Amino acid sequence: MAEIKSGEGEMRRKLSYGGSIPLLGLGTFTYDERDSLDAVAMKAIKIGYRHFDTASLYGSEEAIGKAIKKAIENETVKREDIFVTTKLWCNEHHDPLSALNASLKRLGLDYVDSYLIHWPVKLKPWASYMVPKEDDFDEMDLETTWNHMEKCVELGLTKTIGVSNFSSKKLLHLLDFASLPPAINQVEMHVMWRQRKLREVCSSRNVHLTAYSPLGSPWNPYGLKNLLKDPIVNSIASKHEATPAQVALSWILSMGGSAVVKSFNESRLEENMASFGLKLDEQDLQEIDKLEEKKMATGEFLINATTGQYKNIQELWDGEI
Repeated sequence: MAEIKSGEGEMRRKLSYGGSIPLLGLGTFTYDERDSLDAVAMKAIKIGYRHFDTASLYGSEEAIGKAIKKAIENETVKREDIFVTTKLWCNEHHDPLSALNASLKRLGLDYVDSYLIHWPVKLKPWASYMVPKEDDFDEMDLETTWNHMEKCVELGLTKTIGVSNFSSKKLLHLLDFASLPPAINQVEMHVMWRQRKLREVCSSRNVHLTAYSPLGSPWNPYGLKNLLKDPIVNSIASKHEATPAQVALSWILSMGGSAVVKSFNESRLEENMASFGLKLDEQDLQEIDKLEEKKMATGEFLINATTGQYKNIQELWDGEI
């Protein structure tokens, strides 16, 4: 897929349909910083961020929409400059159209640029968002869900549709029946979880891969504390007079992907955006391939051996873990 410049310092990659996606976006999932999120988003826009990644689960849609509205009103950006991603949570599969309309209302937008199935798991409408109980699981019918997702594009409510947390096998299964293919698969990907097989499948099927937790989410309880401290990553950073975070992000760009990074600190926002200026060489990539791999977001909370679609982690990830 071709890379195109769009504005000072910003790079985008053309999708299979529906336009192009900025290669660096702002992740907006947070437990305790929602009150300041619109101000953070405004700072990010001023720095040059044009992709905002949210979801009905995150509770951040309203704040992101507020920031985008302000930025458009003060003529910092136009709506077409901004790429907004939101997601269908597991308890919304029964009516993706209504779920997207609710997200649009919270965002204050007429459309989003990408609407993703958050996980390949279906819960009953009343199920808890984060800790489903045994009776909360429902039978997944991906074909029916996807038909509703395609309808969202037909109605102009989203420019593209895609998936998140889909293994190679699940993605290929979806491609077997989809009239409109997924443009994006957003998954955990970083230098310590390199997704080689999935990268190859997505590349061969023209599905763009977006990485979440590209820095290992070291500030979160479940995050990798050692990714940005790893000796190999730091050695490469010293070699290029860069930071470990810039090395980690540059690796994703080198693999043909884009990244969404949750960072609400202005200096780190600027540091991450500067990753575009770092080009890793072949030796760097070979060194990174030596790193031990470890996945963080296993989705274990969506496993239920009695009533769930997946009885164990291997079934959820089809052995890719």
